[in-house]
Amino acid sequence: MINVTKTHLPPLEEYTTYLEGIWKRNWVTNYGPLVQELEEKLKTYFGVQYILFVSNGTLALQLAIKAAGLTGEIITTPFSYVATTASIAWENCTPVFADIDDSTLCIDPNRVIEKITDKTTAIIATHVYGNPCNIEALEKIGKHYNLKIIYDAAHSFGVTYKDKSLLQYGDISTISFHATKLFHTIEGGAITTNDPKLAHRISQMSNFGHTGPTTFDELGINAKNSEFHAAMGLCMLPRIESLILQRKHIAGMYDKLLHWGKISKPVLSTGTNYNYAYYPVIFENESVLLQVIDALNRQEIYPRRYFYPSLSQLPYVSRQSVPVAERISPRVLCLPFYPELPEKDISAISRIINNNC
Repeated sequence: MINVTKTHLPPLEEYTTYLEGIWKRNWVTNYGPLVQELEEKLKTYFGVQYILFVSNGTLALQLAIKAAGLTGEIITTPFSYVATTASIAWENCTPVFADIDDSTLCIDPNRVIEKITDKTTAIIATHVYGNPCNIEALEKIGKHYNLKIIYDAAHSFGVTYKDKSLLQYGDISTISFHATKLFHTIEGGAITTNDPKLAHRISQMSNFGHTGPTTFDELGINAKNSEFHAAMGLCMLPRIESLILQRKHIAGMYDKLLHWGKISKPVLSTGTNYNYAYYPVIFENESVLLQVIDALNRQEIYPRRYFYPSLSQLPYVSRQSVPVAERISPRVLCLPFYPELPEKDISAISRIINNNC
């Protein structure tokens, strides 16, 4: 069976070495030394001033919204994982969808401007598949209209834009360290910012609002992560460059083997050094996509419709017109893509797709 992804695990002995240290210290959570070490190394890796390692990427988004003091309407993309919209709604804000660019599949800044009202407090934009948004345009809009810019950078580990990590942009960026990601801590995520006031508030909020052992000056939640998860991250971090190179090789194989007459790919933003987090393809129509999925499934090959459906169709949001997202979402398929994927399987997947388009 070939799934869309496969969790990469380091050699067991590397992880066990960290476990032995945890057992000796008997310090398993509450901001232990491995969590602190991981945060420091990630701070250096991303080139950011502040980072907080949290339980998951969804909670990172929720904390970002809460810490930024957002209310009212938040303009966001309809083409992302459900967590992007769900976090906005969960924090009692209203998701307002701006349509996407049909080449990069990221939020279209021109459509963002059309959606701004006196109730708008922020823009939450996703770097789709790790492909950077139009950062310059979005941040110009944010400054002009005094809106916070939060980037959902869930897929962006290792991506640089104009020689800077994507995590350096915006008022706040969030990232996922879920087991399906390029870099993972089994479960986890992080929030980055270069704003000391936001960083302080996020830190307090992530730990019940504590300001001392018996003082609680801020509304908080438990967003902490454990030493066991940090240990996995410390094992994974030195392997990232090698993993990206392996993924780049597999992407190159798909590029050569697939017939591009009737399928296409998102266009990578100029100035991007990519991490090859996913391999999405866009079919002519949904019928062809479903035919391809059926043919692959019959061979026990399981790609993923990612992202589908358009978030504008969620039952807990008001219906809004986003024709580009609703046209593209039913036609996108992420192919199996991970470093251990054998070349013979890449060839077989490509052949099945070519024969059914």
